[in-house]
Amino acid sequence: MSRFNHLTKAALEGLLAGIVLTFFLKLVEYLSDYKVYTLLLNVDYIPFVNQFNFPEIVEVSFHLIVSIVLSVCLSIFIGYLKIELPNKILFFYTGISFLIGLLLFPTTALSTRTPPITSISSLTYWLAGHVLFGLLLGVLYIKREKFSSKS
Repeated sequence: MSRFNHLTKAALEGLLAGIVLTFFLKLVEYLSDYKVYTLLLNVDYIPFVNQFNFPEIVEVSFHLIVSIVLSVCLSIFIGYLKIELPNKILFFYTGISFLIGLLLFPTTALSTRTPPITSISSLTYWLAGHVLFGLLLGVLYIKREKFSSKS
């Protein structure tokens, strides 16, 4: 598989996993009123950007761009590390996604619209969503590599 095709597929995988994370957190917020979807789209802590009131579709687009970039970077990095065993690939993607979720959750303290930083339920849903994101990226990567090695 050419490098361009590899990166294009990684970008599409990031888009799909980002959409799944978006819908998961939106559903959690809808059913429970924990503001985890609001946190996903929150840009209150980013200087200059926080001066604008973006429509939801634009905020979702920001999230999806980050998901795509992350997927491409992780795909390149996993190739660089030469990780080939499926369980290690899943652990890599899931672990990185979990860590990103853990590192981003404290940004909730920088906004009045997001969950309180002390909300264990919000943190649990937030991390579950990021684990789901990582697992999906890992499964998609494994399927892509298995398929491309047969060609």
